[in-house]
Amino acid sequence: MTASIARRRRRGLTRFLVAGPLLTVGALTGVPAAHAAAADDIRVNEVVTTGDVNDSIELYNKGTATIDVSGWILKDDYNSSKYKIASGTTLAPGAYRAFDVHGKFGLGSDDEARLYLADGTTLVDSFAWSEHSAPSWSRCPDGTGAFGEAALTLGAPNDCGTGAGGTTPVAWPGGSTVATADASDVFGEDLSGLYQEGSVLWGAQNSGKLWRLVRDGSGGWTPDTSGGWSAGKALRFPGGSGSPDSEGVTLTGSGSAGGAFVASERNGDASGTSRLSVLKYDVAVGGSTLTSSREWNLTSDLPSTGSNLGFEGITWIPDTYLSGAGFKDATTGSVYDPARYGAHSGGVFFVGVEGTGTIYGYVLADSGSYTRVASLSSGMSGVMELQWEPQAARLWAVCDDTCDGRHRTLKVDASGTFTTSAVYDRPSGMPDYNNEGFAPAGSDECVAGSKPVYWSDDSNDGGHALRKGTITC
Repeated sequence: MTASIARRRRRGLTRFLVAGPLLTVGALTGVPAAHAAAADDIRVNEVVTTGDVNDSIELYNKGTATIDVSGWILKDDYNSSKYKIASGTTLAPGAYRAFDVHGKFGLGSDDEARLYLADGTTLVDSFAWSEHSAPSWSRCPDGTGAFGEAALTLGAPNDCGTGAGGTTPVAWPGGSTVATADASDVFGEDLSGLYQEGSVLWGAQNSGKLWRLVRDGSGGWTPDTSGGWSAGKALRFPGGSGSPDSEGVTLTGSGSAGGAFVASERNGDASGTSRLSVLKYDVAVGGSTLTSSREWNLTSDLPSTGSNLGFEGITWIPDTYLSGAGFKDATTGSVYDPARYGAHSGGVFFVGVEGTGTIYGYVLADSGSYTRVASLSSGMSGVMELQWEPQAARLWAVCDDTCDGRHRTLKVDASGTFTTSAVYDRPSGMPDYNNEGFAPAGSDECVAGSKPVYWSDDSNDGGHALRKGTITC
């Protein structure tokens, strides 16, 4: 929690959430009329503040002309706070742009988001609130309506019809009991993404390490002692340099023989700078180090985020499912056609961003190029893990203790977009651990309508990083 948040809680100011922004400037003064009219079309449209690390302000252009917002200033309720919008930033008509302001100032539970022209004194729009977002304060309709609680949709149209999340959380769809699934203090802290491939469980650790785990004979997992995997393998960027902050891991339809794909949010050797990348590794290589054979650096294609608030989860969904389900390609507005993209993995990689809760879908070409085909809200303030479960044709989005361990499932609806199909509380027998990894077993492990599922606890609570539960098949 930032000092600015704590500071506001001591001031004793009283605020009330109002039906609209506390102050909205309808006609700017002190600037030429033509510029004032254009600037007045830029609205504070969504605000996200979880009281932890997610502090974002979204702007929306409700007008008919593209507006250059270079140098405009975002502030909280302190005049000394300042986030300057980067040069070259424009908003087209109907466009949304979210700014993660956490690195400059925190948004408290009793606070305000204010937008100024580049002079820092001409107020364009503002919104005040008296409690943290749950998960979002959003205008409905976009750009003109009152603010209210809604699902998190940064960078996309606000969820104006279903309320917070669109569904009411229900009990975990499986057993309430959760047990440890590793020996004591095997991994330490920072074990993050998981992916089960039959008798192997792959694990990504933030310290730039990939684990190959095998069954321990008692329902849990232990490091593979063959092929140099006993202590995990160190990961490197192409060329052999750096240490990827590896947060998630997935495989394609080719399995591990087709390489492991790791989501990384930064280079550990330059930890203050975002580097939102998907890295491919040949896991059949011997030795204690794996060097990436391909990097898709997606940083420039995505809204800026804190260096430790980037990619957390990754999963792969086959082309055959997406096209068959009528999944709409955001680049064309039509049903996804994999033939349009040439040689690629045979599917789309979906990555989840911790700092915004947004999920993005990418076709990663074998040549190293990429195309974003989807941008969607998870409905949560953060995404720590993504898993495609083919048996149930559903995409799991998982949050950690930031969201009380909630899990969401998403399916392609009649419009061709992924929408929330269910929201689940964590199993009642599991404390609110800092779970950043989640992996359901395959359909081959279904017994009497139930199958195992595994979580990885980034904090290694009680000396254990892996836990096991069940879900219905």
